Amino acid sequence: MWLLLAFLSASLLGCYDTAKKRALNSNSVIHVLFFNTLFSSLMFLPFILLSAFTDVLDGTILHVATDGFASHKYVLVKSCIVLSSWLLGYIAMKNLPLTIVGPINATRPVMVLVGAFLIFGERLNLLQWIGVLFAVVSFYMLKLSGKKEGIDFKYNKWIWAAVVASLLGAVSGMWDKYILSPVATGGAGIDRMLVQSWFNIYQCVIMGTALVILLRRKAASGGKHMPDLHFEWRWSILLVSLFLSIADFAYFYALSLPEAMISVVSMIRRGSVIISFLCGAWLFHERNLKAKTLDLLLVLIGMVFLYFGSK
Repeated sequence: MWLLLAFLSASLLGCYDTAKKRALNSNSVIHVLFFNTLFSSLMFLPFILLSAFTDVLDGTILHVATDGFASHKYVLVKSCIVLSSWLLGYIAMKNLPLTIVGPINATRPVMVLVGAFLIFGERLNLLQWIGVLFAVVSFYMLKLSGKKEGIDFKYNKWIWAAVVASLLGAVSGMWDKYILSPVATGGAGIDRMLVQSWFNIYQCVIMGTALVILLRRKAASGGKHMPDLHFEWRWSILLVSLFLSIADFAYFYALSLPEAMISVVSMIRRGSVIISFLCGAWLFHERNLKAKTLDLLLVLIGMVFLYFGSK
């Protein structure tokens, strides 16, 4: 069950990356990220209210537990980690080809694997190790592909933004596994719907505050020495929130199952690169696709080894 949920999440994440690339085209990163968190919050707000004031959702997978600060402090930490990752990831997505950013994100499970070894004591079998090896090789091949487009991985600041965003995403994945397990609370772990719904709300508050401050500073300074805050509404902005919310719902549900392995779930989720790669080629007409196809193939093979190694 958790493997199927992981693959569903991966498919939706590919659609999410595509919508994000379209939304960020000539748009302010701060605006797009704020609306992403706003719409995601609005999607989960009814579940929070219905769970708190009625018994309609009691016993269902949509019920949001009502916990105190002891649980919310963990969710607030997650919000800060994810928001930092998203901010850097959005900046990278805006300035780099989708066929470059996607494969970089696909290396995130390797980072998670190290954390899973150190923190959760997870061990991989031979087939899973082979899958991880393919992921490592794919990153090296991507570096060679990037050079053909004039992108030097060592000195390109957008590449570093994407790498740090992936690293923070890996930290978030390990944090999710921790707070959803009994270790965090000494009980049954924090309710997954509480985590998903409230971390969106916390992020929305943070981004809303940041946006207001930036807009006021821009007005006061006449726009001098300020980041580009141009914004134009597109329906792809709403799709970003929709795809991400459903993808995260499947992800949190998978992690809440006791047999789920965070290292494998994270690796499968990076299979979203397949969809984002195809969309980058078809919708955005990105270049150097032949060289990047080999990298995509290595990622695919890695996903297959991980899947059969987990059965």
